[in-house]
Amino acid sequence: MTQQELGILGEQLAFTFLQQKNYHILTKNYRFGKLEADLICIADNKLVVVEVKTRQTAEIGEPWRAVTRAKQKQIIKVANHYIGENNIDLETRFDIISIVHNGYRTDIEHLEDAFYPLA
Repeated sequence: MTQQELGILGEQLAFTFLQQKNYHILTKNYRFGKLEADLICIADNKLVVVEVKTRQTAEIGEPWRAVTRAKQKQIIKVANHYIGENNIDLETRFDIISIVHNGYRTDIEHLEDAFYPLA
């Protein structure tokens, strides 16, 4: 499986996982320029912006560790554009879904409030 195929599978797994938790998915792969938010949802009357990270192994660290501060800033920029474009007036939360998927197992970890915009 290529990295791209693994990423697409991870996003599909995350989509299904969030639907089962009664999240209302507003959009997938929302783009702003070259930046992207994987999933944008509503849950508990909050806008939830979700970054999905998928790996075949956790040997070099859990997938969520790859969401660096630089990546967080990009996701926040995309979220701000989405909020403005859609005139959304909800508290916003940033989550990460960390997935390890291989021939032996699929582990999904949902980190709510994984990061915050700096003031």
